[in-house]
Amino acid sequence: MLDRTVRPAFQKSNSFDLIRPETTVLKNGVPLIVVRGGDQDVAKIEFVFDAGKWDESNPGVSYFTAHLLQKGTASRSSYDISNETEQRGIHFEVSPGHDFTSVALFGLTKNIGEIFELTREIITVPVFPQHELDQTRAIYTQSLKINLEKTSYLASLELRKKLFGSRHPYGRDASLDEVALIQRDWLLDFHRNRFGNFRIICSGKITDALLKSLISFFESVETNPTAQTNWPEIETSVSASHIAKESSVQSSLRLGRKAVSRLHRDYPALLLLNHIFGGYFGSRLMKNIREEKGLTYGINSSMAALMHASYITVGTDVNKENREVAMQEIKNEMLALCDHLIGPNELEIARNHFIGSLQSEITTPFAHADKIKNLTLFSLPADYYQQLIYRIDALTANDLQDAARIYLNPETFTTVAVG
Repeated sequence: MLDRTVRPAFQKSNSFDLIRPETTVLKNGVPLIVVRGGDQDVAKIEFVFDAGKWDESNPGVSYFTAHLLQKGTASRSSYDISNETEQRGIHFEVSPGHDFTSVALFGLTKNIGEIFELTREIITVPVFPQHELDQTRAIYTQSLKINLEKTSYLASLELRKKLFGSRHPYGRDASLDEVALIQRDWLLDFHRNRFGNFRIICSGKITDALLKSLISFFESVETNPTAQTNWPEIETSVSASHIAKESSVQSSLRLGRKAVSRLHRDYPALLLLNHIFGGYFGSRLMKNIREEKGLTYGINSSMAALMHASYITVGTDVNKENREVAMQEIKNEMLALCDHLIGPNELEIARNHFIGSLQSEITTPFAHADKIKNLTLFSLPADYYQQLIYRIDALTANDLQDAARIYLNPETFTTVAVG
């Protein structure tokens, strides 16, 4: 009988076994990736377009184009589309982002093929009805007004503006005035120019019959290569700013700096260093500022690796009177990692937690497909994640201190406080 009073032996594994995808190219040049797996009769079909904030000429256009795709086509109204997907139990998810827009279908394998014709219409001949644009604009505007009262939203937006510039796609969000200006013709133009080039990623219980049907519906879609969008890198300097908000009892703190891409030699060390610094519940920031000082309910640091830039962000909310002490304690933790070697026990715990967390991200075929999608979109080697684990497992305390002196020097961080 299992003795539950005895802790099971720890078994370390460095494996990262992604499902091997099947790849092909349709007659019209569309790449198709198939990730088969899972015991449940469910499937996900995802279409990924080179149509993110990076590619828009007017702020907000990529967001509104994406969200209005399913609001009407040449032959179907928004009601018709909703009714058809709901009757078949299909979940339709649109995700606009900084670099890409994703349109994904989730549902039973036996049903999902029944809306391929509808999906083809949605991605090829949306009409962006004016009344749907007006309604979506009203909802977005109300949500934005609420966000503009939140110190956390304002601090994050201000930090990105400081890092990239207020007109750069990574540094801006559409303002109320800019949202009010968005026109239907802008959406039609953006769709025509940016949605003619896409990839299809299928995952889950993908039968041969479903795959055959998918190919027959989408290999005839007319495609157009999308032009490369170039934005000049704006030179920004390290700065510190405080935006007072008298109505708020809290201050939102954000610290950030630009970092390195996924393929840079320092990236594995920076990932593990960030994990130790503020990337999980046992991190130094949590132990100091939450547990020891009691200044906040939560604090974290994170890495954002986008297509054209990467950056580190530290974020927390504290009472106004604790703003300066909290900011200083964050910088003290940076200096400690620069000046002192990480102890072997702390290093091993954080390393095992990071590797284990990464491994736990591929528990479903959909999760495998997400990792394979990243490999594809960011032109990473097929064994990228496995090699990342090997490199993280080999890092020493000296390696992390070297990285800290480059990337966690507090003098290189821009700081923002709102509230």
